[in-house]
Amino acid sequence: MHAQTADSVARLGAWVADLRWSDVPADVAERHQLIWADYLTVASAGAQLPEYRSLLESWPLPAGPVPIPGTTVTTVAELAAWVIGTVGVALEQDEGNKFAKGHPAAHVLPAVLALGIARGASGEDCALAVAAGYEVAARFGRATTLGGGVHPHGNWGVAAAAAGCAKLLGLDGAGVAAAIDHGSGMGIAGHFSSALDGNLVRNSWMGAAQMSGIASAYLASAGSTQNTGTAEPVLGGILGAWDPSALTDQLGERWDARSNYFKVHAACAFTHPPIDAVLALADRHPHLRDVPTAGVAVIDVHTHALAAGLADPEPGSRLAAMFSIPYVVAVALREGQITPAQHGPDRLQDPDIRALAARVRVHDDDTLTARLPQERVARVRIELTDGTEYVEEVPNPIGDSDYAPLDAAALHSKGSRLIDPALVARIWMFAEQLVASSSVLELCELLRWPATGNMTESKE
Repeated sequence: MHAQTADSVARLGAWVADLRWSDVPADVAERHQLIWADYLTVASAGAQLPEYRSLLESWPLPAGPVPIPGTTVTTVAELAAWVIGTVGVALEQDEGNKFAKGHPAAHVLPAVLALGIARGASGEDCALAVAAGYEVAARFGRATTLGGGVHPHGNWGVAAAAAGCAKLLGLDGAGVAAAIDHGSGMGIAGHFSSALDGNLVRNSWMGAAQMSGIASAYLASAGSTQNTGTAEPVLGGILGAWDPSALTDQLGERWDARSNYFKVHAACAFTHPPIDAVLALADRHPHLRDVPTAGVAVIDVHTHALAAGLADPEPGSRLAAMFSIPYVVAVALREGQITPAQHGPDRLQDPDIRALAARVRVHDDDTLTARLPQERVARVRIELTDGTEYVEEVPNPIGDSDYAPLDAAALHSKGSRLIDPALVARIWMFAEQLVASSSVLELCELLRWPATGNMTESKE
């Protein structure tokens, strides 16, 4: 028994079990409406990628009521949660939290949505379970310092998926704590190199987290698991370092959803400050976009230790491109934006982009690392062959709620760049009507695309 961790998990479980929607501050509730709309939008876009369209065509999913957003496919809760969790992170457009050092909503929302639909839960119950699970996820992320090379998908966040699902099942404090404990022992030791290599297993880790969360909640409901402080030896002893006090620090007072970030660019969050710096320079000095690559001597990117490893100038796939600072900096300078379209095969092989990316140097700057986690700084210096220099420092990416937050209009616009605007409108209707809905199942038709009148149609 790891007593301190078990005690912290027990307190966290009691808080989750006792939480009511009326306890959620109005601004936090509004933030969660944005989180639901944004996540379902990016998941719909992810489901339309060729690799996941192919998956849905080849996987004989059993009949069930849960839709895969952005498709006409429905299936059982557990498999739907796996797919929604996986496609939701495929485009690197899902929200995150700099203090959690990862993606809280992506660990919780797919599992709660799928389980809520299958069980006929109310929209308010689903919204509350995600709000509670988000805070558990952020606290587990704060408590965990992953070892070098460990990717944050599918490890510290499994406990949060378990918490959200346990809340949805109506478990008491001890039951929620048991689910959290079990989930905290189900983490995946995924290596960051999979993302850099473009290996799609990196997306699948998030799908696995959803299924583990659902299973953990049901095991707790059955009385088949207990709270023994499992997170301490797993997230601490095996995967990194662990501080259980972070689980209950300002519990019920600080809402970490307030400090989340939404993503403008289709790329790893650590690449966003360099992208924003380049775009700011190009906006002030438009001629930079037209400088021939031969006229660029070097582009120096100074960044923090968490981002410095994203330095491959020749990514070989869409996923790898989203984790390459040299590539996204080159594309940002030439094209003025980073969307999924910029990661297609033609762009990856574009000789000018490749030549410009080869001139980017990524520097690990200790002075910038010291400013984490409050600031995720990047400083970009473009030096031309004639000796002219242009320098820009960005303290945090556009979309950071404490720096340059995105509102509903900005997220609508983001969505319309990813998927059909008509589907974006339907998803926002889902998010806006969720809390007032007596059954989340009644809203499911809004997530199907192309829209049909048969909500129970399933892939056979």
